[in-house]
Amino acid sequence: MGNTAIRWFTSGYSSANAECVEAAFIPGHTLLRDSKLGEESPILAFGPTRWASFTSAIGDGAFDPHG
Repeated sequence: MGNTAIRWFTSGYSSANAECVEAAFIPGHTLLRDSKLGEESPILAFGPTRWASFTSAIGDGAFDPHG
């Protein structure tokens, strides 16, 4: 996956100094990478079903380190 044609973005909830992820949409997939690593970051690719499961788990607090 060459990163040159991919348009990465961060959430509007992220601050400029936040440690967060960047996302991009390509046909059939949502991509995530570590914003601190940028072009050097490994890329995770989620198909529609996996993306829905992932975002649902986030909403349910499955990845909350304090919960």
